[in-house]
Amino acid sequence: MNNIFRQILMAKVYDVARHSPLDRAKHLSQKYSNHIYIKREDTQDVFSFKLRGAYNKIAQLSTDEKRNGMICASAGNHGQGVAYSANKLGLKAVVVMPQTTPPIKIQATSRFGAEIILHGDSYSEAEAWAKNLEKKNGLTFVHPFDDPLVIAGQGTIGKELIEDCPNLDAVFVPVGGGGLIAGIATYLKELRPEIKVIGVQPIESNAMARSIEEGKPIVLDDVGIFADGVAVKKVGELT
Repeated sequence: MNNIFRQILMAKVYDVARHSPLDRAKHLSQKYSNHIYIKREDTQDVFSFKLRGAYNKIAQLSTDEKRNGMICASAGNHGQGVAYSANKLGLKAVVVMPQTTPPIKIQATSRFGAEIILHGDSYSEAEAWAKNLEKKNGLTFVHPFDDPLVIAGQGTIGKELIEDCPNLDAVFVPVGGGGLIAGIATYLKELRPEIKVIGVQPIESNAMARSIEEGKPIVLDDVGIFADGVAVKKVGELT
């Protein structure tokens, strides 16, 4: 059995996350003569799936790691997930965000009591600074996508998809660093390898597509920030 698949089965996400609705997209279904559904992760308390992976990782840290506090880099949604999870568990959290992060996401993250630091113009620059602070201050880094426990937390969405739509043919997944699609694909392909899992990226933030083409993670010179949640210059080694 795939190790991450096993971790999905044991993931600790439902202390904070809910089994989100799978809503039928009536007009799209009519337009394309098909049955199209939207997985409503916007109904989570932080309005994003990122809560799943963040909490699953943080809840399973050692006592010492929890005591020292944690740090993450985020364009917004992962930061909210880490801040919410740390707040729920009574822990300290620092979130490093790109200076281009929309104010609404900065405010949403700070309301959970995390310390916010703005640095750089992309996720990658924010991550480099967070890694520096991790070593300097003895914090635990919570990666937004390249971590087995984070991937497993996001993979619980795949479990819910199968439960709610057993005849599933294909799933379209937005891709930034790849944590969401890695988790969903791990679960679905273990049980139903015939289901197509299709990643979708903005053309100006296509690090995953380029990395797959070249057979290794590549680094984009720059990324478009219209879809700021997937503005990642380099995808994960695991994802």
